[in-house]
Amino acid sequence: MKNRNVEAGDEWYTPPELYNQLDQEFKFDFDPCPANRPEGWDGLGMDWGTMNYVNPPYSRKLKEAFVKKGIQELRKGKSSVFLLPVSTSTVLFHDYIKPNATEIRFIRGRIKFIGVNTKGEKVTNMCGMHDSMLVIFKAVK
Repeated sequence: MKNRNVEAGDEWYTPPELYNQLDQEFKFDFDPCPANRPEGWDGLGMDWGTMNYVNPPYSRKLKEAFVKKGIQELRKGKSSVFLLPVSTSTVLFHDYIKPNATEIRFIRGRIKFIGVNTKGEKVTNMCGMHDSMLVIFKAVK
């Protein structure tokens, strides 16, 4: 495997161009995983907005917790758009995402996330290690 100087940490953020494109379509009013979150921020422990953008940490337990929280919020009548790595053979995909998603969109090409590489440098041109998908949980009105 190629050394990309990318640490497999959870602090990688959506490129503004992608977020802005999605925001134009969906009109987000809340992000439980913002890049500039204040000390003590807990996106899992708070109520979400009406239309949420969620690029959760990709570590397995946190990713699963955010998807399950998104489904709980869906049951309260709240919608969410998740940016997730494509992993269609998992229990999370088959038991939680697929039965609850209104739509799943596979993104062509790899997203260049924003973060800090293993050398401590801020980077904006490092492709993720996985393909990405948008999972849309749209509340019925």
